[in-house]
Amino acid sequence: MNVKYVARVLHGAKLKKMFQKIKMIHRKTGKSKIGLFFDMIGCTIKYGAGYNDYIIFEFYNMNKEERKTYLTRMKNKKLVTMLNDKQYSRIFDEKNLFDEKFAEFMGREILDLAKINYERFKQFVEGKQYFFAKPYIGESGKGIEKIKIANYPTTRKLWEYIRRPEKNFGLIEEVIEQHPQAAKIYPKSLNCLRVVTLVNNGEANILYAVFKMGNNGGFVDNLENGGLACHFDLDKGEIIGQGHTSALINYDRHPSTGIKFVGYKLPFMNEVKEMVKKAAMVIPEFRYVGWDVCLTPTGPAIVEGNDYPAYDFPQLPDPDKPRIWLLPKIEQFGIKL
Repeated sequence: MNVKYVARVLHGAKLKKMFQKIKMIHRKTGKSKIGLFFDMIGCTIKYGAGYNDYIIFEFYNMNKEERKTYLTRMKNKKLVTMLNDKQYSRIFDEKNLFDEKFAEFMGREILDLAKINYERFKQFVEGKQYFFAKPYIGESGKGIEKIKIANYPTTRKLWEYIRRPEKNFGLIEEVIEQHPQAAKIYPKSLNCLRVVTLVNNGEANILYAVFKMGNNGGFVDNLENGGLACHFDLDKGEIIGQGHTSALINYDRHPSTGIKFVGYKLPFMNEVKEMVKKAAMVIPEFRYVGWDVCLTPTGPAIVEGNDYPAYDFPQLPDPDKPRIWLLPKIEQFGIKL
């Protein structure tokens, strides 16, 4: 499989992108472009690491013992295939199905536009300043709008807006009141923990956690939309690493608020761990899930579940941290990739 991937990369647009990455590393490190090219190809064949893995994990700064501990793009795909029964994928891909199945963990009012009328919508918006409108299917915050109710002259006009076919909205959700400590670090977005669970022998285990937050005025915490992610220790209840961006720029403090990352604490950690483990057992045939968890003033709530958990978040390099990552944690469950 890795050799086939190499063959696909070595032509066309992917080859061009690969050489762009090589030039970037060359400028940063001074290492030979030819040497980097062959090392990159070798890492794909040996470790299942695509050229993007090679640059974001800094494989060019690692020895083989460190490299072989990484869950790479191809190995993560294999893990998903091994652990997640495809017949349940729709529940995680379609937000209306997910919200119904995991209703006890959602912590907010969510309505399916296909199942309500105008009168029910009027009840929903009454007393609110904002709400979210979302498509049934989407990722990385795409297609989501945060709607200010006062911007519409009448509730009827607002109802007509959210039901426009071109908007493709399927759900409306009330805005979650965020715990002050979760909001303080960046108040404009709902800042979430990404907690990944792995079910083994009928028991839910937590594989890793990161804390994601918005930036640059955005209202979502996704890295693809300018957000940041930090390594997080659920047992200590605190951030333990730098803020990482998709542009590979790292910060010791949040660039918008100036708050220092390392040591920043969040509440309700026991409740978070208990909740995701319980949620992981709702569909035990789906054994590998990434849960986005927000913190409200009264406890945690699940925002969504990801059937293809991001393997990159927890492995992004922090200075002076050991380069030993997810594969040993996965292999302790008897799983070989």
